[in-house]
Amino acid sequence: MNYKRLTILCGHYGSGKTNIAVNMAFDLASQRDNIAIADLDIVNPYFRSKDSEQEFRDKNIRLICSDFASSNVDLPSMPADLYAITDDKSLSVIMDIGGDDRGAYALGRLRPAILEENDYEMLMVVNKFRPLTPDAPSTIEVMREIEAACGIPFTGIINNSNLAGETTTEDVLGSISYVEKVSKLSGLPVVLTTVEESLYDELKDKISPLFSLKLQKKPI
Repeated sequence: MNYKRLTILCGHYGSGKTNIAVNMAFDLASQRDNIAIADLDIVNPYFRSKDSEQEFRDKNIRLICSDFASSNVDLPSMPADLYAITDDKSLSVIMDIGGDDRGAYALGRLRPAILEENDYEMLMVVNKFRPLTPDAPSTIEVMREIEAACGIPFTGIINNSNLAGETTTEDVLGSISYVEKVSKLSGLPVVLTTVEESLYDELKDKISPLFSLKLQKKPI
């Protein structure tokens, strides 16, 4: 994937943004130096970017996240070094934004600087198997709510339709018509489809572009 300086991932709760963000950070670190992943979720979901903290250290990836991330403290809290995302132009950042419009308000703090620099992709992560985004119209509704909350327009779509460990190649292939409808209604391109690494070889010649995901695990 070709990355802008800022890659912003948004979507409904449970769409899989965090796992994609972690994998993209690893991918970007193989292409560039001075990489960061920013977790801007303002509450504590089940998966956090911080769960992969040791792997980030090993790959020299900077982690920008709340001091309360992955703790038992469930308070809305922003990272202390939030503005490094926009102030340090040498830093390439993957940004994991909280679920739907409420999480997007946190991103709104950075909106003026992001729009002024104009070196970003804002990608809507969609999953047709989530209960509140089962079809294109409902997905577009969530997309517009996020845009209204943060004031930044989407530039593309990531198809992350999956059923976790139960996902089959047929599930992924069956999601293509759904994401094409989302693309047509929104006027935005499908940037890529993601798939768990064990299914990648079966699908790489059937879907393009396809992005292989190593599933994030909770630390013991």
